Amino acid sequence: MAKTLTIKIKPVEKAMNEFREAYKTLEAGRRVRRREGVYFASIEAARNLLTPNRLALLRAIRTERPSSIYQLAKKLNRNLKNVQEDLHLLEGYGVVKLTAGRSAGKRRVKVPETLYSEIALKIAI
Repeated sequence: MAKTLTIKIKPVEKAMNEFREAYKTLEAGRRVRRREGVYFASIEAARNLLTPNRLALLRAIRTERPSSIYQLAKKLNRNLKNVQEDLHLLEGYGVVKLTAGRSAGKRRVKVPETLYSEIALKIAI
């Protein structure tokens, strides 16, 4: 089954109104329904997350299943530090997960995993 990450673009005013409603609900002692996905105020902001390099990184993780960040950087012919920075950013948004692994020696490595097989973009009008 394909798991989809939904990225939603909504105006700041709408997001703030939803935040106020959620706060009032919590203040009243009721539960707030958790919303899945990632939200941005503009397409440009979403585009800053989903750069061509980061999309290539996600595709490589999904298809190549690298055993370390170093191996992923090598496969993509990219600088290791830049790949690490991209992965940490994507991890912060919940798009990837970095798990502890082991290399041939005693050295510990981080293994990147994608949490989604596709990304959907929804824009409120």
